[in-house]
Formats: sequence, structure tokens, C-alpha cells
Amino acid sequence: MTTTEGLLVPPGHGRVVHTPAQRVTFKVTGTHSRAASTFEVEVPPGFDVGAHVHTRSEELFYVLEGELDVLAFEPRIRTPDNWQKWESSSGTRVVRATPGTVIVVPPGCPHAFANPTDTAARMFFQASPPPDHERYFEELLEILGTDGPPDHTAIEELRRRYDIEQLTPLKHR
Repeated sequence: MTTTEGLLVPPGHGRVVHTPAQRVTFKVTGTHSRAASTFEVEVPPGFDVGAHVHTRSEELFYVLEGELDVLAFEPRIRTPDNWQKWESSSGTRVVRATPGTVIVVPPGCPHAFANPTDTAARMFFQASPPPDHERYFEELLEILGTDGPPDHTAIEELRRRYDIEQLTPLKHR
């Protein structure tokens, strides 16, 4: 006889990976879902993930608290800096996402988020397929947890291994 049970993760529960640059709570991992890994992410003031693109992954972001500048389009020109000034061929520009905003990013779509405010933001984040983003977050937060500025060479190598083409640099205060 086979028993099927779902997963219930109460508020405040889940494995937490935390550094001064970001706090990520793993809610659903590849152990529990074939479809997506799910996280709650705290985005501190000044954090900028940098514009990037995946060839295989699809992502979904839902802003729970605070405000984030977000990008989810192919720009006319991929400049190597300041994605906040990018514009698409159709005139789409970066927007300020507030609570309740959903952003869906298909494979091949450049995207980014940054917290330009003085208050932490919080978002629900899904990445499909699992478990790449789980492993990526663990390793990225380990790199960002060291003192001093981020080791951009280590971050570039990490991103290459996890289907992430970095278009502009990751930054944090």
C-alpha cells in the first residue's frame, strides 16, 4: 500500500541560508517537487542581483513586502552596466514592483531585481526545474558571506555552472 503525503511548511519554517547580502528560506526543494524549487527571499537595501539570463530555467517572483526595481525583457542594447536604464524595442522599461506584483521570466529572457530603498523587501520565488537554484543559492551565499567586496570571479564561475549568464554585476552594500 502506497501512502501519499503532501508538504506543509508553516510560516517562519524552512531551511535558512543567510549572509549580510541576502537571506533565503528554502520552502520547497527538489526533494518534494518535480516542478519547481520555492524560496522566500529577503532582499536588503542596496542589493542588486544584476541582470542575467538562463537558457533552461523559468522563474516566478511575487513581491510580498517592500519595493524592488525589476526587469524582465530583452533590451535594445545589453549594456554591461546599469540595467535600470534599459529599454526594450517596444518601449518597456524597468518598473518599481510593490506588494502583489508577479513577475514571470521564461527561459532566454534577461531579468534582474534590486532594492533601491532603505527598507528590506521580501519576495516569494520559484525556479523550475529543481534543484539547480537550491545549490546555486547555497554556494552564492557562501561566497557573499565573506568579508569585503564580492569575489566576482568566483560568482562568474558559479553562475556558469548553474545556467546563468551574468549581464551586469551583482552588487550589495
